[in-house]
Amino acid sequence: MDETPKRFDRIVAILIQLQSKKIVKAQELANRFEVSLRTIYRDIRTLEASGVPIYSEAGVGYALMDGYRLPPVMFTREEASSFIAAEKLMQKFTDVTLGNHYASAMYKLKAVLRSDDKDWVSSIESNVLMQSSEKLFNDKSPNTLAIIFESIAEKTQVILSYQAIDADEITERNIEAVGLFHDNNNWYMLGYCHLRKDYRQFRADRIHEIKKTEIPFSIEHDALETYLDKSKNIPTTKIRILVDKKIAKYLTSERKYHGFVSEKKIDDKIEMTFMSCATLEGFSRWYLMFGDYASILEPEKLKTRILELLEINKQRLL
Repeated sequence: MDETPKRFDRIVAILIQLQSKKIVKAQELANRFEVSLRTIYRDIRTLEASGVPIYSEAGVGYALMDGYRLPPVMFTREEASSFIAAEKLMQKFTDVTLGNHYASAMYKLKAVLRSDDKDWVSSIESNVLMQSSEKLFNDKSPNTLAIIFESIAEKTQVILSYQAIDADEITERNIEAVGLFHDNNNWYMLGYCHLRKDYRQFRADRIHEIKKTEIPFSIEHDALETYLDKSKNIPTTKIRILVDKKIAKYLTSERKYHGFVSEKKIDDKIEMTFMSCATLEGFSRWYLMFGDYASILEPEKLKTRILELLEINKQRLL
């Protein structure tokens, strides 16, 4: 098989990636194209021999010399149509400011398409709809994500007016934003809280106001993944329940929020295993939703808590 076309496409893609970032590591390129480092080194030499001004720094990566630019890159219609889903997601799942910025970028993208490709994209665009059942942001703070992005990039603190789920009052906090992540249908910011003198997670819809400051970060923070991994190291309890097969299929979307680990079929039932929060409170209340179609195999303290909740409800109904 002739590898020349494939190599040509890869070399062009490498050049585009070099233009997209200040520094690109060889391993990053090797991972993306699923080739060896030796192949990447050879491709870089080919670009250099073609007159592309690349400089490299041992242990850091490759970069293009300042001022070097290719003419604008043309998108294929398939590439352009892939942005439609992203545009719809940005409209529904980000704040107003970021959504407007992305809409502006999409106009520029569509402007460079050929006429027939514009028709192709338009026909898809009018038939794609994203719906969100959750309120992701507080109405008083419509530009939450945009300001957090700026804080992370510029390494300057933000001031939050924040209301925790178990608090009646709003507190003001100076925060050094580490990163953003989307989980359980909500946006969260992880940052260093100067009020609590520790790292905390802040849910976007509980942020009543966010303000930029010129105060620089006081700490050199690690990557976001570092803190998220640490936050998962909390005490857990192993839970096994037996659920009627006809009901088990309706639990698949929610069980992941309760520490679901595995399942196995036992006759007409499904045995599910969880590693849930050690307090069992959230799991107990979730279990009551379908408990008449299930049984608890372990632990005993989960059975005890379920009975306590049932007794409380019984007394209130009398």
